[in-house]
Amino acid sequence: MADKIQLTKHDRFSVAWRHQFLQGSWNYERMQNGGWCYSIIPAIKRLYPNKEDQVAALKRHLEFYNTHPYVSAPVMGVTLALEEERANGAPIDDTAINGVKVGMMGPLAGVGDPVFWFTARPILGALGASMALSGSIVGPILFFVLWNVIRFAFLWYTQEFGYKVGTEITKDLSGGLLGKITSGASILGMFIIGALVQRWVSISFTPVVSKVTQQTGAYIDWAKLPSGSAGIKEALTQYAKLGATGLDKVKVTTLQGNLDQLIPGLAALLLTLLCCKLLKKKVSPIVIILALFAVGIIGRVLGFM
Repeated sequence: MADKIQLTKHDRFSVAWRHQFLQGSWNYERMQNGGWCYSIIPAIKRLYPNKEDQVAALKRHLEFYNTHPYVSAPVMGVTLALEEERANGAPIDDTAINGVKVGMMGPLAGVGDPVFWFTARPILGALGASMALSGSIVGPILFFVLWNVIRFAFLWYTQEFGYKVGTEITKDLSGGLLGKITSGASILGMFIIGALVQRWVSISFTPVVSKVTQQTGAYIDWAKLPSGSAGIKEALTQYAKLGATGLDKVKVTTLQGNLDQLIPGLAALLLTLLCCKLLKKKVSPIVIILALFAVGIIGRVLGFM
């Protein structure tokens, strides 16, 4: 019996290194297929000594593929395990391999953006920026180093996880390990997206509910402030005491102000839920985007937004 063909750690590391450039040849037809195929070449060369088999394998991996470039790593790990078993004679066909890729890439895709782009990177960026503002060159260097260490470590270890778990992750696509992973990833993604609604969705209703002339002492009398730096200091002192309502003699209450006092971010939440409901009813995302543009323009022209 011939020795089993097996990927070495060097082979898998080469794949992980190339996998960093998954979106290097992104296209509108099959999206990340070129980058995926480029990434897996070291493994294909190891597993299939025959050139015809290599060509067939590369064609197999030129099918449509698209997910977040970082959470793609565990998908690659499982795929490497499947290719290794196939190279050793296991009855695994092209459909099975592509089916696993498609089955994993969808649920995991929604996790990458909130975890990496909206959480990890802004935190590291804020840390680096705060140090840079204090005059330290360590700030941008720290951001660059930490981000790339976290990024590549995640790519390598999650690829290794997928490879070691191998076909166990694909035995029961609806309720096995894959089901648990994708379910947990989806819950985490929805939680983070929900927490970011108020930050990323901005609506402001401009209609004025009331105008009230404030009594003397309830606002800053700009005409009576001393000149120069003393006036600035006095204005800041009064503002700290009176708040934003002390800037003008007439206190203006807007519809948006009342909504914010009732439930901050209520309008943004309702708009998000409406878009989700429309998507669930199979309304085209393009239609929703155009409708939001139209409502925003009309609201601006009519003066209620």
